[in-house]
Amino acid sequence: MGTSLGICLLSLSCDTQLDLSLLLPTGRNVAQTVTQPQPEESVQETGTVILDCTYTTSESNYYLFWYKQPPSGQMVFIIRQNAYEQQNATNDRYSVNFQKEAKAFSLRISDSQLEDAAMYFCAYSGTQ
Repeated sequence: MGTSLGICLLSLSCDTQLDLSLLLPTGRNVAQTVTQPQPEESVQETGTVILDCTYTTSESNYYLFWYKQPPSGQMVFIIRQNAYEQQNATNDRYSVNFQKEAKAFSLRISDSQLEDAAMYFCAYSGTQ
């Protein structure tokens, strides 16, 4: 039987001592709308979590990004998806599910670790 580490970071209401808490703010980007519907997600260490993001745009070429902000406050780049690429981006334990027609861009974190406890931000950028 595996051992779970008893932590709860950046959680507004932590009911269990065995979860990593991944908080997602709802945010808006200048000129385009980016929405993250989940206020909080929790996952045990070594588990997998999926963070959702939707957006609106009338452009056909653009970039989507995921960033995280750990307790240190520094914004850390995780992954980028180019809208013109059909293959989903991957970066180590991070991968995305990009659905251009649905305007959805989710982040999958596999094998969750302590350093994954952070605020997560989905961002949009036009190509101009």
